[in-house]
Parts: sequence; structure tokens; C-alpha cells
Amino acid sequence: MSRRFLKKVVCFLVILLLFMVINNTNLFMKQSAKEPSLLAHRGLAQTFEISNVKNDTCTAEMIHKPEHPFLENTILSMEAAFSKGADLVEFDIKPTKDGQFAVFHDWTLDCRTNVQGTPLDYTMDELKMVDIGYGYTYDNGKTFPFRGKGIGLMPSLDEVLSYFPEKSFLLHIKSNEAKEGEQLARVLATLPEAQLSLLSVYGGDEPIAALKAKLPSLRVMSKETMKSCLIPYILVGWTGYVPDACENTQLHLPEKIAPFLWGWSGKFISRMEKSNTRVIVVAGDGGFSEGFDSANDLERLPANYNGWIWTNRIDTIAPLIQNNKIE
Repeated sequence: MSRRFLKKVVCFLVILLLFMVINNTNLFMKQSAKEPSLLAHRGLAQTFEISNVKNDTCTAEMIHKPEHPFLENTILSMEAAFSKGADLVEFDIKPTKDGQFAVFHDWTLDCRTNVQGTPLDYTMDELKMVDIGYGYTYDNGKTFPFRGKGIGLMPSLDEVLSYFPEKSFLLHIKSNEAKEGEQLARVLATLPEAQLSLLSVYGGDEPIAALKAKLPSLRVMSKETMKSCLIPYILVGWTGYVPDACENTQLHLPEKIAPFLWGWSGKFISRMEKSNTRVIVVAGDGGFSEGFDSANDLERLPANYNGWIWTNRIDTIAPLIQNNKIE
């Protein structure tokens, strides 16, 4: 191998490296005046120490001393979240005995209500009689501040969509049952196109694939859709190319992973938004719905970040964003 040839190879590699750096740096980007958008997880809800949460943890039994009267996944909590500044509210759905969807988080009713079993064991009318505030306590069971106050507060999906026809929501299918995706598709297919465009759905691979097959225009997300977008992007994204699998979807990016993506944050977000894909950054490694919930959390975001932020404390974070606390 000649010295001249080696020199050409080195030159090529240097030029390629410079291209990769310049094409993905944010240093020369025009700063956007757009504020970050806020996703309120479960609306305005009671809080708890998320570092203590495990798969079988009953979070209602470990809440902080209440600072407000709202319970997660209720119309009142969603309304409060929007009034505080949420751009999007996330909520969980579970199928009921009579073929509807109840808005409720837990796999079973045992933890935070006065009945046992799952939502699938009850009709929606029966779930309306359940006290969803029954199990909440902040002092190891000495007091139950919401007991008796949650009767009638568990909404159906139909109620939420009827009450907020012009609001944006992220629906969470908790299971990996394809039939739940098909059931949800039947519900959403009845909505006006304008309202449907305000919704997105995430969940297990099977229900999300079934839902997308029925409603191709709907923005959805699952582990499979994330992988099909991000793996090829990691391979070729340095060129600025966005794979087709990244179009019209949603990405929930843990803050520990996001910085390793080409063009993070400004160029990456711009590329995805041009493909009609929403980029939401979640705290930590993405486990147990960690959010950016304090001023200290916001300091970890990139300078001039203007994507979406996942928060469990919309009441705390919205005022900070409005006062330009991300610099």
C-alpha cells in the first residue's frame, strides 16, 4: 500500500469526520424561540417518591402529603392539568366487562379503591360506584384523605373524549393484547378527523400493531416502533437521513440515551418534526414513568431545548417553563 494512497484514505476519513460533526452539531443552528411543550402524566395527580417504586408497589399507599385535591386519571385532574399549562395529557385505559374502556392505571382495583378484581370484572356503570380515592394515605394508614371522595370519578374513555373534544391526549394501552388495539380502533374510528389528529397512543407491541393496521394515520408508539426507527437512525442518521419508520410516530427518549443520537437535541428534534414525529424526553433511564418534576431536573436538559417534556408535576414545571427557566 503506497504512502500516497494512505494519505488519500486519511484525507477522506478526516473530511468524513468533519462532515459528520458539522452536519450534526447544534452550534450553528438558529436558536428557536419556541418553548418546550409539556406532557402531564396522568393529569394533575398525587405525588410519591418514584425511586421507591417497584413492579408490585401500591403507590396510593406512599403518597406525599397532599398539596391539592386531584386524583390521577380523572376528568377533574385532566382539566386542572390543562389549566396549569399542559399541552398534552397522558392517561391509561383498561377494558371493562361491557366492552368499554375505563380510564384507570393499575392492573387491579385492590390498591387504590374499595373493591377487588380488575376493571374487566365490572361494567362501566359498576365502576362508577367504586371509590377510587379509598386507598390513598401519606402517613402509613393513619389517615385516608381521599376516602369517600372518589365515588363516581373513574371516567370512561368516551366521557373524556366527549368532555375534551379539542384537547390533545396520549392514551396508554397497558396490556400486550392485540384485541385491545382492535377495540380501541373501533372507538377512535368514530371520531371526527380533527379530533383524531389530536390523539396518540402507546403500549405493547401487539395492540399498537393492531391499532395502526386499522388507523394508519394515527400517531402510535411501542418498543417495536421505537426500535424500527432508532436503530436505522443510529446507523445512518449522521447523514441527516430520517428512516421511513420514523415518520408519523412518537419517541419517548430517556435523558441518559438521547444525547447519543445524531444531532441531539435541536437538529434531531427538527428532523423528527419534519417527519411528523413527536419527541418526548423522559427522566433518567425511562423506568417507572420518571419525569422532569423540579427546577433541578430542568437544569439537566440541553440549552435551548424545545421538544416535549414528560412531567408528573405540571403544577411545578409549567410556571418554570413560562418563566424561561431553561437556558
